[in-house]
Amino acid sequence: MTMQDSDLIASFLDDLLVEEGLADNTLEAYRLDLNDLSTFLAQQANPATTLLTMTPEDLANYMEQLYSRNLTATTVARKMSAIRHFCRHLLVTEQRLDDPTRLLQLPKIRRPLPKIFDEQEVEALLAAPEQTTELGLRDAAMLELLYATGLRVSELVNLSTDSLDDQAGIIRVIGKGNKERLIPVGEVARERVAHYRQAARPLLLAGRNTTALFVTARGGAMTRQNFWFLIRRHAMMAGIRKTISPHLLRHSFAVHLLNHDADLRAIQMMLGHADISTTEIYTHISKVRMKQVYNRYHPRA
Repeated sequence: MTMQDSDLIASFLDDLLVEEGLADNTLEAYRLDLNDLSTFLAQQANPATTLLTMTPEDLANYMEQLYSRNLTATTVARKMSAIRHFCRHLLVTEQRLDDPTRLLQLPKIRRPLPKIFDEQEVEALLAAPEQTTELGLRDAAMLELLYATGLRVSELVNLSTDSLDDQAGIIRVIGKGNKERLIPVGEVARERVAHYRQAARPLLLAGRNTTALFVTARGGAMTRQNFWFLIRRHAMMAGIRKTISPHLLRHSFAVHLLNHDADLRAIQMMLGHADISTTEIYTHISKVRMKQVYNRYHPRA
């Protein structure tokens, strides 16, 4: 990779950080994808080809090389999307006069529908924690709050003690891109969190100080990995046999709201989706579920 390419990539990532507030992991993915392209260009017959001089033919050859590495269509699409974003940046900043990705055909990806809990499984999961212990009270509060708000797990574990306004019945969340949103919280979830804060959190902290709302048995802030472990354990205790992921409750939150006639735009705001098309995938799940119910129960299905 040339020094010029390295500087271009660094400048692009700086702009992304400032203008879009992307997470470190996202920025690193962009960097790796662009570094990979730059390395490919440097290895071609014409070693003078750089990110500023690459052509649509160069990108077509690069895409062919990606497939030759047995990468999935999803991975290829992600890499080419990063390159397209980068090329538009070069165009806007007038470092290039053309966009070599303009006619680029990205591989079509069939987006899989996210899995969800049905409402009976949710009830069983929320009842699974043993609420006679400090950890059980914490787990019950976390699971109830996650289902009540549709938070991402990263957002849940990063909540502070002042995130929840119990009087107003809302929670303040800092989501992707460092964007703040307010989400209503139901009475049951507020009661579970209040009980945890009063009866369990002080004992778990044992005199230690932290602003983290949810803490571990050692008094440290809860992590995504810790939560991943506990949700799997409670699902097993609840007799749920499907593959578990921490986002299952987030997906279930959205679909169950749709099933009960909630407005899609409201769900989009609560989930923190920048684009309504991201939220619309849940309507497909709702339709699939509707057909399953019809086929199972209608006498002439």
